[in-house]
Formats: sequence, C-alpha cells, structure tokens
Amino acid sequence: MQRAIRTKGRKPGQGPFWKPYLFILPMVVFAIWFVYYPFLKTILDSFSIVNFKGEISGFAGLENYRYMFSRREFGIAVQNTLKMMIINVPVTVVLTACFAWFTSKPRILGSLSETLFSISMAVSMSTVTLIFKVMMNPNVGIVNYLLGLDYGWYEDRHTAMSGILLLTIWMGIGFNYLLFLSAFRSIPEDVLNSARLDGAGKWITLFRIQLPLVSPTILYVLCTNMIQAMMTSGPILILTQGGPSRSTTTLIYLMYTAGYRSSNYSLAACVSIFTFFLTLGFTILTLVADAKKVQYT
Repeated sequence: MQRAIRTKGRKPGQGPFWKPYLFILPMVVFAIWFVYYPFLKTILDSFSIVNFKGEISGFAGLENYRYMFSRREFGIAVQNTLKMMIINVPVTVVLTACFAWFTSKPRILGSLSETLFSISMAVSMSTVTLIFKVMMNPNVGIVNYLLGLDYGWYEDRHTAMSGILLLTIWMGIGFNYLLFLSAFRSIPEDVLNSARLDGAGKWITLFRIQLPLVSPTILYVLCTNMIQAMMTSGPILILTQGGPSRSTTTLIYLMYTAGYRSSNYSLAACVSIFTFFLTLGFTILTLVADAKKVQYT
C-alpha cells in the first residue's frame, strides 16, 4: 500500500527521482574541483602569506593588495590590458561583421571566401604566433619588405603592442565570422523582401533591419571578445615576454611572472582576482548598456 502511494504520481516507466541528477554528477564534481575550488583558493591566497611551496603560512589582510597597487609594473600592466581590449574588441567586431555581411548572399566562389575568412580557426595559437614572428622579422619578414619598412616589430617598444594586436585580431576573425554569417543568414527572407518593396535601400536595410536582428550576436561577440582580450597571454609569452621595456606586459602575464618565475603566489593571486573583477565589471557594463538595444525575436 505504501509503495503504491509513493509511486502514485510517477508516470509508467519513469525512473527514480534522483536518476537525472546522477547524469550531471560528474560535471558538478569536475566544476567544483577544477573551477570553484581553485577560485576560492585564489581568493584565500590573496589575503594570506604564501611560501614558495604554495602553502599558507599566515594572514596578510589587505597588505598584498596595497603592495600590488604600489608596484609601477602593475599600473603599466593595467594600461596595456585596457589598451588591448579597447582596440582589439571594436576592430574585431566591425571587421567580422562586415565580412559576414558581404558574404551572406550566395556568390561565385562564395565557399572559397568563407574558407579564407574562417581559416584562422584551423591554426593553433602557437603556430600563428611563430608565423607572425617570421612575417614581422626585421630582416627576412615579408611585412617590412612589402611596406618598405625596417621595423623590428617585436623588438621595439613602440611597435610591439601593435604587432600583438594584429596577431590577436587575425586570430579572432574566424570564429566571430562564422557567428555573424549564421546570424545574417538566419534573417527571414520575407522581411528583407518586404523592406525592398517599401523602397528601403541597401544601407537602410542594413542599419534599420539587419543589424537590429543580429544584435544578440553582436552582444555575445562583444562580451566574449572582451574576455578574451583581457585574458591574452599566449602570444606575449612566446613573442615578447612582456617586453621590450614592459610595453606588452599585461595583467595575465604579470600574474604568470609573479607566480611561476618569482614564486610570489600572494601577488599572483591578487592580480588574478583584480583581473577577474575588472573583466566582470566591463562585461556587466556592456550587458547593461546594450540591454535596451538588443532585440530578441
């Protein structure tokens, strides 16, 4: 009788109530172990004295943060990180949106152009970095040869950041291009035909109809590119090691050098927490600023 009461509200063939949770248990365990626990441990380390073994030996309070803000290289790292984000994000978004719009309609050799615009996805970051290092070499690089220059792009403090930006922008084109291409092609053809019948030209259709309809994709690309720009570290590690004269030292690279080269895990934890909240703040500002402009259909 009791068994009949317990199973009264259950559909025939339906398993026990805990069965769905069993499927997500491995994901929850991995998330806790590899994401949430390290994050909480980093917060704890930022308020503690951590020895070279990574063990907490005392409580420091806000002294670690005071020390971080007093370092000159920290201010330089913040400036370089913000510069990379401010330049990288709008340039990448505008370029990929333009490429996707131009190729959204079927054209001759359309498949070739789509492949060329998305090819950066097929090449690893380290490979791209080494290719750019050769292309921008002051002696044998093709960039200087074509432009008639003699810059040592990654050896000069005035051009090193520009070289990093060119590399990261090219790397970000592929995936963002596919997102925008899918968004433009998902616009109903009936909507575009109606606009043409009403006398709307190409540019009016673009700015009044197409861009508003792909605004969710624009918002997503803005947020993801902002996070990626703030987290840039691979090209800097391979090409410049933060130089010359700290001109390419970013927050993530500063965190790396403090933790892995100097064994100053407390400073590395402070930099990582500051970077996290800085990125979170910019992401929230972007979501709030664009919330009223995004149209979901």
